[in-house]
Amino acid sequence: MRRYSTQPVPQGMSPGAKAVVSGICAGAATGAGLWYASQQTDKRVEEQGAVLGSEVSSLRVPAEIPNTDYEHSPKPEYYGDTARPMHERMELLVLDLQDRLVTALESLEPTRKFVWDRWERDDGRGYGISCVLQDGEALEKAGVNVSVLEGTLTPGQLRSMRDRNPQTAQRLRADEEYDFRVAGVSVVVHPRNPYAPTAHKNYRRFEVYRKGAREAGPVMAWFGGGADLTPAYLFDDDVTYFHQTLKHACDAHDPHYYTRFKQWCDRYFAIPHRNETRGVGGIFFDDLEDKAPEQLFRFVYDAGNAFIRAYVPLVARRMATPYGARQREWQLVRRGHYAEFNLVYDRGTKFGLMTPGARIESILMSLPLTARWEYMNQPEPGSPEARLLDAVRTTTDWVK
Repeated sequence: MRRYSTQPVPQGMSPGAKAVVSGICAGAATGAGLWYASQQTDKRVEEQGAVLGSEVSSLRVPAEIPNTDYEHSPKPEYYGDTARPMHERMELLVLDLQDRLVTALESLEPTRKFVWDRWERDDGRGYGISCVLQDGEALEKAGVNVSVLEGTLTPGQLRSMRDRNPQTAQRLRADEEYDFRVAGVSVVVHPRNPYAPTAHKNYRRFEVYRKGAREAGPVMAWFGGGADLTPAYLFDDDVTYFHQTLKHACDAHDPHYYTRFKQWCDRYFAIPHRNETRGVGGIFFDDLEDKAPEQLFRFVYDAGNAFIRAYVPLVARRMATPYGARQREWQLVRRGHYAEFNLVYDRGTKFGLMTPGARIESILMSLPLTARWEYMNQPEPGSPEARLLDAVRTTTDWVK
């Protein structure tokens, strides 16, 4: 079996990145995001051997990461347009979140831009916009997808909804047919550098109607989503910053949301056959209707925008750290576990694959460009790789 050495993981940025951020004054930062990207946890950069590829030397932390200060930025018109139907406002929100995140991620990438691919279902019942960047220098693969769809629930989809939620089972009869309408944004980012973490975000609103009776209004309607972090190498301060930023967004709407949704995230992203979680968590919720729709919409607005502040500075901070073959191989092994969860357990993937006329390319966008399955892979005790395994095999309260 392959064993990884106890060679320490580098705690700081590359010398080139250090030189760039040292010239950034505090006044140039946008909110907390760029401030965090410019911090150093340790001045030492351990020797990693030959760097794989030339991308590290060309990467620079941007002088400003766009769209991280959502709290003080002017709100878009749809935010307060309560006369507009909620499904239309949610459609505008997910399109807005897509545009903001793409802009923020492109600020890290020196050579490539996202490809915008708009598609429509063959039956005319919805559309999507898939924004994908592949083979970049900072981002190996990143997808920011919007779907606005409607259709009829299949028996399998209805059964899944009823099984997971007793309230749904009471309100949706197994012997009736239902139509649905959903607007959502789904994000997965796989950076090239093994020290920069993968991350996922998804926010959506789902409405269910009796078949052919949409004018009567939805029988049920709820919000769902969340955001989570999946590092290959563990930096405690990065994970704490990510969780603290999401907690801040939650606390503005309900003091219990973060703890509740953090625990939900730990349960949802479990990989039982590996006896581990997919990563180090974040927040996750589904079937959320515990407050008025307007209150929940504003929470989802803040949580969706907080992801940019929580995550993009982490990539900026780590993307230029030197790495070698050992780190790359471990990253690919961890990506294999990521793919296992998405293909075996993820409800969103299953729902999409069960939907007639679904766009498979967009559903499987979350999978990494490269991954590795190695027989009997086992890190050496005490190594940085083993420390990551310890983290995903236990539950940690990252915000005290």
